[in-house]
Amino acid sequence: MQQFANTIGKNATDSALIIDAMDLLYTRRFHGFCIVSSDSDFTRLASRIREEGVTVYGFGERKTPEAFRNACDRFTYLDVLDEPAAESTSAALTRVLPPKLRSDTKLVSGLRTSVTTASGEDGWANLATLGQLMRKQQPDFDSRNWGYAKLSDLVRATELFLIETRPAGGLQVQNRKKNGH
Repeated sequence: MQQFANTIGKNATDSALIIDAMDLLYTRRFHGFCIVSSDSDFTRLASRIREEGVTVYGFGERKTPEAFRNACDRFTYLDVLDEPAAESTSAALTRVLPPKLRSDTKLVSGLRTSVTTASGEDGWANLATLGQLMRKQQPDFDSRNWGYAKLSDLVRATELFLIETRPAGGLQVQNRKKNGH
């Protein structure tokens, strides 16, 4: 945003952007806002927009404060979007290996809780529902953060879940039993 001599500095620019965003919010013409920043100054703006029932998509660097990431409906790290076009998506990502995935307590706990929450009486949960629940718990959840282009690849790589394709379509996930079966 261009700032002229009457207002200078980072905070003046942030304030102008916030005022413009609120003006747009009050037109009630938009279903979503995209905030590209790694600055916690936009945390309250994201929260306020969500209070109006409008979706907030956040994008930023790894240094983005947790408060801002969590204030968004979805938060995506810019580095997962910065993949060379010539390479395939899976080749461009640096994969975290299964032992390290299993030691990521936040990831494993989130996946296990989401599978349990989404599962039917048979213990199976729809993979798409699992992904939605993970995003609700952790707005910055994205399988690409661990180097996997698809959620199914990440879940398989943990070696903690069973995955099946159902005849009606879609992938189903189930927590593995403690004995590995």
